[in-house]
Amino acid sequence: MGQTLAHKIWDAHIVRSIDEHSDLLYVDMQLLHEVNTPQAFDDLRAAGRVVRRPELNLGTEDHNTPTVALDKVIQDPAGRRQTTLMRSNCEQFGIPLHRLGEADQGIVHVIGPELGLSRPGMTVVCCDSHTTTMGAFGALAFGIGTAQVEHVLATQTLLARRPGDMLVTVTGRLNPGVTAKDLVLALITQIGTGGGQGHIIEYQGEALRELSMEARMTLCNMSVEAGSKAGLIAPDAVTFDYLAACPGMLTGDDWEHEVAYWRSLATDDDAVFDRRVTIDASAVAPQVSWGTNPAQCVPLDGHVPSPEDFHDPADRTAAARALDYMELTPGTAMRDVAVDTVFIGSCTNGRIEDLRAAADVLRERRVHPGVHLLIVPGSARVRARAEAEGLDEIFRRAGADFRPAAGCSLCAALNEDRLRPGQRAASTSNRNFEGRQGKGSRTHLVSPAVAAATAVSGHLAQPADL
Repeated sequence: MGQTLAHKIWDAHIVRSIDEHSDLLYVDMQLLHEVNTPQAFDDLRAAGRVVRRPELNLGTEDHNTPTVALDKVIQDPAGRRQTTLMRSNCEQFGIPLHRLGEADQGIVHVIGPELGLSRPGMTVVCCDSHTTTMGAFGALAFGIGTAQVEHVLATQTLLARRPGDMLVTVTGRLNPGVTAKDLVLALITQIGTGGGQGHIIEYQGEALRELSMEARMTLCNMSVEAGSKAGLIAPDAVTFDYLAACPGMLTGDDWEHEVAYWRSLATDDDAVFDRRVTIDASAVAPQVSWGTNPAQCVPLDGHVPSPEDFHDPADRTAAARALDYMELTPGTAMRDVAVDTVFIGSCTNGRIEDLRAAADVLRERRVHPGVHLLIVPGSARVRARAEAEGLDEIFRRAGADFRPAAGCSLCAALNEDRLRPGQRAASTSNRNFEGRQGKGSRTHLVSPAVAAATAVSGHLAQPADL
């Protein structure tokens, strides 16, 4: 019987099989950030252990970092302490760290790919659920817990339960103006936030082959919102071209040898998947969330649903609660929903391609006077590239608040960037839970282009509406 790509990578990293369900895996790269790691280092010290392979671990500051200035002191005492501990822990154990203000600092899931650390066939872990982003490279990448972080630090291995395989086939092609963000939101709406639970999702299909690497990262990033352990796309020429431009990449015969191996990383034709789902890309329209989880979405052309539209009692109850929290009336056209904040950024949509999409909409336009448009680059490299391309000037002329420092910002609301109770935002981030962007805040998930058009209109809109 043939193997799926996920199981090929999994089997290649088995150090020891524990039982029929669990294996001890070798970890090629562990990424660290300041929020979820202090306890792991404390436990490491308490046990008298050292970091086995410091060079295969990399830290960055992203969740608590201020975005208003590179030299601003973190105001929150807990956040300030976490960042201080991150610096001292990495220094003590010899782990490389990208600090705020450094050229390679940024959101962990943004800098991993842009520094060429996420490569086909690798296992990549991080104490953050959106590590799934790096599955876009044909890597097995997933989030882990704090105790597991300590285990990887000490042994460069991880005890993990073997997941199931799920195939998502994307037929047809995306229409102009429809993005990977819309595709993944439509998928989550179709299968639910638990649709991929216990599985690794592999994406296949014509529409996938036409996506850029950054778009593929968006798709794999939000695979976790469907409940899956990881999202995965087999590497191809698009992958290789992206990696060839990354720093520190092999060259010459070494590069050709590496690419030859990467080309072998594909699911066998006779591989068996535990679950299969098909989604028609041509039927996907720009999406917007109306509720308080990523599965509660409708096309931007649609209307706020009624709880009675749902057959399942649990879905009806969830819809009623979501509408109450979001203060939305069933039947309201989504385009009639006004916002006071728009956020463009996050590990989902904070890359240069996302900023370019926003700039294309904002060029020669002005942000609505009642809207605060906050644009936070996903990394210092993204910021530098935006400036080199003149995107920062487009943003400023439009009246946007383009921040000088990179970080998670309003996605996680762990720094000063957060909404006040009752504020409503259109956001390119990945989660719209109650209070996600600040206590009492209301979040509508959208693509960068829809976010930019919304900032100009003052209500939910797409570029064609302008």
